[in-house]
Amino acid sequence: MTQTNSRALPRPEAVIFDIGNVLITWQPEQHYDRWIGEERRREMFATVDLHHMNELVDRGGDFRETIYGTAAEYPEFEQEIRWWHDRWLDLATPVIDLSVRTLRVLRSKGVPVFVLSNFGIGSFALSESREDFLSEFDRRYISGHMGCTKPSARIYEMVERDCGVAPERLLFVDDRAENIAAAEARGWQGHIFTSPEGWVARLIIAGLLEEGEP
Repeated sequence: MTQTNSRALPRPEAVIFDIGNVLITWQPEQHYDRWIGEERRREMFATVDLHHMNELVDRGGDFRETIYGTAAEYPEFEQEIRWWHDRWLDLATPVIDLSVRTLRVLRSKGVPVFVLSNFGIGSFALSESREDFLSEFDRRYISGHMGCTKPSARIYEMVERDCGVAPERLLFVDDRAENIAAAEARGWQGHIFTSPEGWVARLIIAGLLEEGEP
């Protein structure tokens, strides 16, 4: 269903955005390469499961306590691990401008736009303090507040119950194939994000945007 056969699908009633690598670039390795060099970054990421640490935050763990607690377990990398918290706004950047414009054009056309993202409570609040578009969604489904993360079936079920839109009328964009597969298994329409231009093209096919938009 993803990418192909999209012309045969019903017109979506709501569009659901992921955030990381759809609206905001999420490539922490690249930032750490710049801060400490690729060799030390590779050593740190091989020693410390930083993505699991972030998953704990995304499930609702306290942002500072989770990061600082992990840092204390690895004194050789303590300062660098703390940067995951202390330099969060430098880590979660840059914004993907065309995706943000797409979000805003959809809303201007009266299309309900939701967000479903693996994001911590504290980290999301910090990003929202800088990125005003994060407050513009009609409904927000942030994993830290929901207590579970994608691709758990439970989080998709929670979205369905709350929004009241039939699964086949939801169009979901995410950069991770497993998250799209889990949504499609429930009957959602899905698009694996590889570029903002490709996402715009998918929305045109769906009848939600016109050529030349946004």
